[in-house]
Amino acid sequence: RLPLPEGAAVHALKLRIGQRVIEGVVREKSQAQAEFRAAAAAGTRASLVERAHGNVFATEVANVGPGEVVEVEIAYSQRVPYRDGRFELAFPLTFVAPYSQQLAVGADDDVASSADSRVGAAPTVAIAVELHPGLPIVSIESSSHRVTVQPRADAYAIALASGEASAQRDFVLSWRPAPSREPGAALFVERRPDGDYALAMFMPPAQALDALPRELVLVIDTSGSMLGAAFEQAQAALDLALERLRPGDRFNVIEFDSDTNALFASSVAATPDAVTRARNWVASLEADEGTEMLPALDLAHAGEPPAGFVRQVVFATDGAVTDEEGLYTLIEDELGSARLFPVGIGDAPNARFLEQAARMGRGASVVIRDLAEVGSRMEALFAKLDRPVLRELGVQWPGVAESFPAALPDLYHGEPLLVVAKLPRARGKLAVDGRGPDGAWSKSLVFADRNDAGVARLWAQAKVESFEDELRRGADEAIVRPQLVEHALAHGLVTRYTSLVAIDRTPARPAGAPMDSVAFANGGDDALAFAQGATAAPLQLVLGLLGLMFVAIASRRRELA
Repeated sequence: RLPLPEGAAVHALKLRIGQRVIEGVVREKSQAQAEFRAAAAAGTRASLVERAHGNVFATEVANVGPGEVVEVEIAYSQRVPYRDGRFELAFPLTFVAPYSQQLAVGADDDVASSADSRVGAAPTVAIAVELHPGLPIVSIESSSHRVTVQPRADAYAIALASGEASAQRDFVLSWRPAPSREPGAALFVERRPDGDYALAMFMPPAQALDALPRELVLVIDTSGSMLGAAFEQAQAALDLALERLRPGDRFNVIEFDSDTNALFASSVAATPDAVTRARNWVASLEADEGTEMLPALDLAHAGEPPAGFVRQVVFATDGAVTDEEGLYTLIEDELGSARLFPVGIGDAPNARFLEQAARMGRGASVVIRDLAEVGSRMEALFAKLDRPVLRELGVQWPGVAESFPAALPDLYHGEPLLVVAKLPRARGKLAVDGRGPDGAWSKSLVFADRNDAGVARLWAQAKVESFEDELRRGADEAIVRPQLVEHALAHGLVTRYTSLVAIDRTPARPAGAPMDSVAFANGGDDALAFAQGATAAPLQLVLGLLGLMFVAIASRRRELA
């Protein structure tokens, strides 16, 4: 099992065996599983890709022979986030499971019930990226790994300086566009027989600092999964947040593991004595026990903020929670006028949870992967907390459109508005408006005669997420499931109800011969399962990121109309 980036739309699978390439197909999950198990039992090579949960995907490969190399290539599309003047791509290489949760690492009972089970060493990875930024850039860097960067015409070849690395932390790549070419607005269209698909991006205008009175509620995860460097980062982040409090602010601090505790019964004025007491309290905390985040967020949102104050909830966590869906529901139901700002902590924070919580909490998220990043990342967060936002946003499409997100978020400094839509015909003008501290704000773009591949898939993935939201809110699964399956099959996407399966019809093992099962350790500090396989003999694992593919937002800049 391995997570993919948040929002990844998995749509293709190739099984490479020597010179042969077997293309995968998307099937309803039960059918894909049946085809894979039948192929495995018959002795033919096969691969199955399923979504385990959230953005964690499971890949199974059956009937790999002794010394044989089988390559599994998975293709996905994603929207690369642009914020604070840079694009940043984070590719997960490991994951942190909830504290005390054990993942099943044995092979499938129907495939290798008689196999011996062994645990292999954690895998290493080789990373190669071909970056086509589509506009002039001033820097390319990785905050997680040492990399080499080689210019190639209008692209850049990027690789690990060491050739290979252990899968212990997320791979992070960022690049900054030239200041004069920062994408203030962009509009992309993919034209297909079933309609036109559009992706629009608008940057909010820069606003002067406006120190509105605020109630800052700081929440820190003290569960066992945070033990070590991650907890030091979380403590440093909250300490800096406390240091940044203004005299007119009110605040409180909450810590949670299996239990939830607040420093004060309710928020207090940010006096020097109160702030010093809070900083000492945070410094004395220790990480242990389980992760029960729901009571902590419930307490953080309890009651109403003082009259005239804006409540901002900042919580530092690795996101190793057991009930993500319940947390999303609580955020939606109890948020009120508050805004939620998740701070991701550690080498492999749960990006899906952080991004979803920020979206539903109408705030913004930041990620801190190293103690050296605490200052810069928290400064970026406070640039958002301190700046006014654009509210009451609306998008006017030409004609009837199905767009996502359906409910537009508030915008903070450095955070663009990104909207995808399906229209019968993308012609004319697209307009967006909102309200800022200085009154009404609006921008518009004109649809050009162009065709940008990949936009339809991003829209299709956003619609999948809308189906997921319906189920989480209690919609009848008997009604939603067939709609989601039909949509996923039409767009070739892996979802909770659909999977990718690739089968080589050439037998590789005599039917009935036993297979060994090998589980590979997770690369991170936690002894969790990274991957598993069913083989006819000891498995030689070759793991690489084959064709790291993504959709970059600003491939071309459009002029404001």
